[in-house]
Amino acid sequence: MHNCSSAVALISFDLDGTLVDTAGEIAEAVNRALDDAGLPRRSLEEITGLIGKGARELMLRLLASVLPAPTFSKPQRQVDALLASFERHYGDTAGRFARPYGGCAETLARLRSSGLQLVCVTNKEQRHAERVLEATGLARHFDLLVGGDTLAVKKPDAGVLHHVLARYGVPAEAAAHVGDSAIDVECARRAGVAAWALPHGYNAGVPIANAHPDRLFADLPAVADFVCGPMAAQNPQPAAA
Repeated sequence: MHNCSSAVALISFDLDGTLVDTAGEIAEAVNRALDDAGLPRRSLEEITGLIGKGARELMLRLLASVLPAPTFSKPQRQVDALLASFERHYGDTAGRFARPYGGCAETLARLRSSGLQLVCVTNKEQRHAERVLEATGLARHFDLLVGGDTLAVKKPDAGVLHHVLARYGVPAEAAAHVGDSAIDVECARRAGVAAWALPHGYNAGVPIANAHPDRLFADLPAVADFVCGPMAAQNPQPAAA
């Protein structure tokens, strides 16, 4: 039994934009794919604003912006080619530029030491997610990693979180999912778990508040404070003489 005051027994976390800033390595892989196609590179800011709905949607929107309409005549074929190139390049960049958000490791350590089950649930391919977690030193905090190709379905399908709940025998009302996008909020809602969100990630350029999560935290340490109580309460300091 965990010793936090909250009724939450299991928390699943999205990866990109929630625990780790991976925009730089995603953008580099995207630009290498554009190089391969003879297309101009795009800025980090532009690519970051497109992250959140999957690589296919990102490539589709990029192609629409860099190619004139008459040229962009076979989007399926062009996107498929860019995606294949992106996947190849991201195999090289995954984990190389990833940076955990402030207080990430400490937050996960607090939650885990309090007895909660921690799971990482991402739509990133399993092999890429493993590299990012290992490179950032976060892998040791998680009991399970569910990637976008681990199951037959991925977020926002409720089956992803149902799989996690069944694995640990935790009822939906005792679980929460933390993410940075409307996809995360929708997935949590479909699965019947609490939909928690953070504002510092990627939601295709739209404020995550627009998705109306059950709770919107300022940062990762605030999640641990909510679940386990503020740090001051955990480690009271002696009164001054």
